[in-house]
Parts: sequence; structure tokens; C-alpha cells
Amino acid sequence: MFNFIKNLFDDNAKEVKRLQRIVEDVNDLESQIAGLTDEQLRNKTSEFKQLLENGRTLDDIMPEAYAVVREASKRVLGMRHYDVQLIGGMVLHQGRIAEMRTGEGKTLVATLPVYLNALTGKGVHVITVNDYLATRDSEWMGRIYRFLGLSVGLIVHGLSPEQRRQAYNADITYGTNNEFGFDYLRDNMAHNPEQLVQRDLHYVIVDEVDSILIDEARTPLIISGAADKPTELYYKMAKIVPKLVRDTDYTVDEKAHNVLLTEEGVDKAEKLLGIENLYDESNMEINHYLNQSLKAHGLMHRDRDYVVRDGEVVIVDEFTGRLMFGRRYSDGLHQSIEAKEGVKIEKESQTLATITFQNYFRMYHKLAGMTGTALTEEEEFRKIYGLEVIVIPTNKPMIRNDISDVVYKTESSKFKAVVEDVVTRHQTGQPVLVGTISIAKSELLSALLKRRGVPHQVLNAKVHDKEAEIIAQAGRFKAVTIATNMAGRGTDILLGGNPEVQARIELRKKDLTEETAPEEFKRLLDQFKKQCEEERAHVVEQGGLHIIGTERHESRRIDNQLRGRSGRQGDPGSSQFYISLEDDLMRLFGSDNIAGLMERLGMEEDVPIEHGLISKSIETAQKRVENRNFSIRKHVLDYDDVMNQQREVIYQQRRKVLTGENMAENIKETIATVVERSVDMYCPEGVHQEEWDLTSLLEHAENLYLPNHTLQPTDLEDMGRQGLKEELLEKTMEFYHQREQELGVETLREIERIVLLRLVDEKWMDHLDAMDQLREGIGLRGYGSKDPLIEYKFEAYEMFNNMIANIQDDVVRYVFRVNMVTPQERQQRQVVENRYEEEGQKPIRKESQVGRNDECPCGSGKKYKKCCGK
Repeated sequence: MFNFIKNLFDDNAKEVKRLQRIVEDVNDLESQIAGLTDEQLRNKTSEFKQLLENGRTLDDIMPEAYAVVREASKRVLGMRHYDVQLIGGMVLHQGRIAEMRTGEGKTLVATLPVYLNALTGKGVHVITVNDYLATRDSEWMGRIYRFLGLSVGLIVHGLSPEQRRQAYNADITYGTNNEFGFDYLRDNMAHNPEQLVQRDLHYVIVDEVDSILIDEARTPLIISGAADKPTELYYKMAKIVPKLVRDTDYTVDEKAHNVLLTEEGVDKAEKLLGIENLYDESNMEINHYLNQSLKAHGLMHRDRDYVVRDGEVVIVDEFTGRLMFGRRYSDGLHQSIEAKEGVKIEKESQTLATITFQNYFRMYHKLAGMTGTALTEEEEFRKIYGLEVIVIPTNKPMIRNDISDVVYKTESSKFKAVVEDVVTRHQTGQPVLVGTISIAKSELLSALLKRRGVPHQVLNAKVHDKEAEIIAQAGRFKAVTIATNMAGRGTDILLGGNPEVQARIELRKKDLTEETAPEEFKRLLDQFKKQCEEERAHVVEQGGLHIIGTERHESRRIDNQLRGRSGRQGDPGSSQFYISLEDDLMRLFGSDNIAGLMERLGMEEDVPIEHGLISKSIETAQKRVENRNFSIRKHVLDYDDVMNQQREVIYQQRRKVLTGENMAENIKETIATVVERSVDMYCPEGVHQEEWDLTSLLEHAENLYLPNHTLQPTDLEDMGRQGLKEELLEKTMEFYHQREQELGVETLREIERIVLLRLVDEKWMDHLDAMDQLREGIGLRGYGSKDPLIEYKFEAYEMFNNMIANIQDDVVRYVFRVNMVTPQERQQRQVVENRYEEEGQKPIRKESQVGRNDECPCGSGKKYKKCCGK
């Protein structure tokens, strides 16, 4: 009775019930579709396309299309979509988020809306979190699409523009968020239409949607080129900061992620730097370098926030625990960390193009997503993306036992208890997966388990290349796995182990592959299937996979993702979190009440508290942090929205120029605007005619739009402002037509195109730089009781208008003076993207001649002739 009343008011349950009716329509068609031959099934695709051309909608043909995909999947993959998977497919088609538990088959769910929407011929994109998953899914699910006559493309790192264009022109394109975002930016930096690769952004399904649209939304994508800024100051600061004493000379605010100098610290820093006043205008740069160095020492920790590998500082993704090769902290923080760690400082860079994931994905005509954990962030999805979250019921009932959290006084007593728990369960044969939130903690735990003689596997950013294999075997009898952050791993944990993965590992030992030795693979697969089934029975007897969380993450989603690894498809399982009052979350956001309670009860270090109230208070702390993080992301977006409106205007204009639209009319309008603006500047309205500065006006005209003219101020004296504008415009247009005759219409059009593209790119880059500077300082307006965001909008609008005016002036100046020369080898600017990939980036080698007396490039400091050039 209670469930009935609850469902009466539950919108989610109502929605699921409504979609269940369409599922019945699909099920009614199943026997009819099953009776078709392969050829007839394939012909359904052209039949559907014909129906759409004749005015039917995607919703009209959805039940039959889904029945066709289900049948194709049965024939090609041997997998039949469950009813709940059909519901998930309908939610995705409607442009919403489907929350489906781990192991419920999201990869297969996506095939339904992908096939349906691909029938329009406008292209469907499926976004995953890494190249491995994109490749796996495009090959695995691609078999269904190809069987039904649709083409499949894949976008991964390292493809040529031609390969990318082909992949985007396919009916369905798989790839990662970084690749799609960078392709969009590169398309808007292209200098001829042949370089464009992407089509219009029509429909996208984002896998692990919370990871991509929320966790990664704080970091914009940036394409940058090298800028010339000195690096010595970073090394200097790295020597000075360790001489300052924490809490005496500076304070660290971990909540606000900030480090501030105290008055004593300011005096001490001034003495060490040998300067009078740290806050003097002439010392602003030094102040900035010092602040970044303080952050690097006080806030950024090795093996938590970054690792040092091959003399390079590599960021660790705080949500997935993966290494983010090639991505760098901005504003000099990365250089400060490099100086702190004593490695080579890479040059700072200048932004050439940038966009946030929020604004990239909002450009799609229809956006949908799927994940195991989205409900806790529903408000953010709705406010920022207009996306609704629908929770899809599980195929089999969930029977996992989520045990209450246990809280210890100290971290060491907590880890002691975790090790005891692992040892006890390991002896019974129950597989255990332990989640940590940093590399350092996973290595500490590994050392403790080694001491107790427990064999185990460690999965963190240092061994992410073996990721899928380690995860796939985490459900075996007696398996113990330690993993840093389990978000977006995309591999199921099967109780008793995964026979396919084991067969592949065995083949690899013999230097064989599935393709080269199919018979051997089949033999091994049968052997391991039997073994895994036996192991599974033992594991189920022991209670299934047990999950241990060694710390609560600041986001409940990440904890839920760890828990969700156990109890898939009705399997037994259990989970429990171990917490100490020294954990970051408890220290910063929630431990006062609990600490007080422990003191009052006179609790000892090794005795835990286990109480529902504790779990509640921890969840409250997490909600507090989530709200804070949401407001940070919202803040980033509010500022980026201003930028985004400008970006859209610039990119739209640029695209018109690029695709060869005739710019003659546009140039004529620009000339008229420039002439009018010059008259307004030197002969302002409301100022008496005698006070007009006609001499300067004519000088300005000569510099800009009337080269080598013979006009004198006396020629213009008796004209009004309107007459002046008409006279100057007429003379300018005469000169323009003269240029057209001299150079030829085609040549002048080409000059206009090149000049426009070059100038727009140049001015836009400078504008991005200026907007960064504005953004840095605008917060100070808050002290003057002004809203920094409103101030930023005003200033940005002003700066944008100035940029447009500068572009117009320069376009006219160049078009009237530039001539075509024979094409030379144009030097390409080397650009860097702040991507992060599964593999490290290879260094780019630039071949150049070294002079005998130049410094040797090996870095020895000697002349080339006395070193490597001997």
C-alpha cells in the first residue's frame, strides 16, 4: 500500500510507467520482426528513411525501429535488449539523461536511439571518456549498425584531417569529448574550407555524462601557442618560499583553495627578494610569481594532484585518477610546480582558441546522456543544460548490502581496520575491491597489505594501461584490488572472473591474438568459461564482491560509482566506507559535531563509531561541498557565456569568409563604417564647424582608406558633416574600383578573404588574452559595492566593440595596400592542446641548423663546437 501511495506522487515512476506502454508495442512486434530474413531486416533501414521523407516523425517509427535493432543485436552479438534497456533507449531519444546502474548494459542501450536518429542522415555522435572505450564501442556496437546498412566512424587522437572528415561524415561517429571539442576549435582556426572536418552538431549521446558535463566542466579546452615569458623567476621563488613558515608567514585556506601572506610574511618576502614594497605597481609581476609559488607549495601535493614522470609534471584527474598528459595548470601554476620539483620549466603559452565543455555540448540540436549516477546533480543538469534525469529500474532486483559507515579518530587506526577487514575476507575467498582517492593512499595501503602477505593488484594513474584487465578480474575468488577513483572505467566486474579477458591474456603469453589464432582462442575461452563458473559459485557463497571505501569523496556521485561496482544484475554484494576525522572532507566540512561526540564518549583511537547519524552528517557535508562546487562551475559558466556570445559572432563571420561567400558587399559596408567613424572622430556632432580638425581627418584618411590622396582641408571647408561623409566615401569607392581593375576581381576577392581571416584570428587571440586579464582583476570591483559579473559584461562589450572597430580599420588599410605574391612555404605556428590522453604525448622534434659558436642544444652550457659538434 505504501509503495502504491509513494508511486502516485513519484514523477519518475509515472514516466517509467508511461514508457512501459511503448515497450509493449515493441514486444508485440518482436515475433513479426524475428520472421524476417537478414536481407529483409537490412531493407528496413531504407524503408524507414522513405517514411521519414514522406513526413513521418522519428517518434512514429520508434517502436518498429527499436524492434529491428533488438533483432539485429540478437543475430549479430547474441544479446537481446531487456525491457528496461528499451526504456533507457526511449529516454535518450527524448534528449534526457538515463540513470542506469553499473552492469545494466548502457553501451547496448545507446544502439537504439543512435540507430533511430541516424536515419535522418544528419549524423549522430556518441561521446565516451577515453580512446579505449570509443574504439571498443565503435567496433563492438558498430557490428549492429553495419549489419543494418549504416556507416560508423571513429575519432581518436592521431588521425589526419582527411580521416577525421570521413569519420564525421559517417552516419554514426564515436569519439572522446576532448577530440570533438578540439576539432570544433581547429575548424574555427582553419584557413581554407578543405581543412574543415566537422558537420553541423545534430544529436549527441554522452556516456558517463556526469563525468564529462560536470566534473570536467571546470577546465576549458584551450589551443595555445608559445608566448615569450621568462622562467628564471619561477626558480627564484621556489628557493624563497620554503624559507617562509606555514601559519606564521602565510596561511593556507584549503576550502577556498587559496594561500595568503601574513604581514610578517610580507616583510620576510620583501627582505628575501630585496625589494621595498611587494605591492608596488612595479612589483606586480613578482607578486604574481610569489603567489603562484605559494600555491604550488601549500596546496598542490605530489602523487595526489600530480605525478612527476620522466622529468615532467603530469596532472592527475581528481575524478577518474587518470594521468592527464599534455594538460597544464594555467596562469603560471604549472611552471611553479615544475620549479618546486626541480624539473625543466616549459614555456608559458598564449591562448589561440578556447571553449568550455558546457558551451560546446549546448550547441547540439539535441543532447542526451547516460550514467550510473546523475540524480544527485539533477539540479545542475536542469539549470545549465536543460536536461532532465530519469532513473531506469534495474533488470533484476538490487540485493547489495550497503553497511553503515564506520568512523575512526585517526587515519592510521582507520587503515589498520581496513587491512584487518581485507585479511579476514581474503581468507574466506571473498573478492574485495578497495577504493582510495589518491595514488599516495593506494600505495600506502598496498604496502600495509604486502606486510600482511595478501596478494593484490593496484590500479591507479601509474598503471592505467592495464586498467580493463585489472578491473575485469576483480571479481575472482580471493581477488584483492586497490583502485584510485572508479569513475568512468567502463568495464564490468563479473563474479568469478571474465573468461574472455583471461583467454586473451593467455594468448598474449604465447605471442598470439584472437585474429591470428581463432581456434586456440575458442579452446581457451571454453576452458576459462568452465573455470569462471566454478569460481562464481564459490564467490556467491561468500557474499559476492565486497567494496571498501577508504574515504568519502567530496561528491556523493563518486562514492555511488564505487558502490555500484558490486551487486550488478542481481548479484549478491556488500559495501562499506571507513572514515577518519583526519580525512580532508571531515577536516574541512563536517567533523566538529562528530569529534565532539567522540570526545564526550571518551572514544579510543582504535574503536570506531558506527551509527546512521554519522552517515547522515557525512552526507550533509558532501551536499555542502557539492553546492559549493556547483556555484563555482556556475560562476565559470556565467563568465564564459559572455565570451561565448562573442565567440559565436566571430566564428559565424569567419565561417562565411572561409566558405567563399562573396565578401565584396561586406567590404563595401566596412569601408562606409570606417569613413563614417573617422568623420565622427574629427568632426564631432554638436561641435562648431570652425573647431573641426580637417587636417587630422585627411591624415587619418591617407593612413587608412585614401592612400596618396591630393585633398586639402580647404576643399572640405564648406561641406556639412553629411557632405564630408559622402565626399570621402565617393573618393574611397573610386579607389576601391580602381584596385579591382588593377588586380582583377578574383585576385582582390582572394586578398580580402586572406586579410579578413588573418586579422580576425590575430585580433581574437589578443582579445582572449585581454579578457583573461580583465577576468583576473574584475573581482576587486566587489569591494566598491558593484556586481563583478555585470561590470565584466559592460567591459567585455566595450572591448569587443573596440576589437571589431580595429578589425574594420585594419581590413580597409590592408585591402587597399596588399598585393599578391607567389606562394611561399608558409611557416606553421606550432600549437598545443590541453588534451589528456591514454598515452603520453611524444616530444615534437624541430630540425634546425646549430651554428658553431651557438650554445649547444644538449643543455651543457658550452659552445656547440666544443661539445656535441666536436
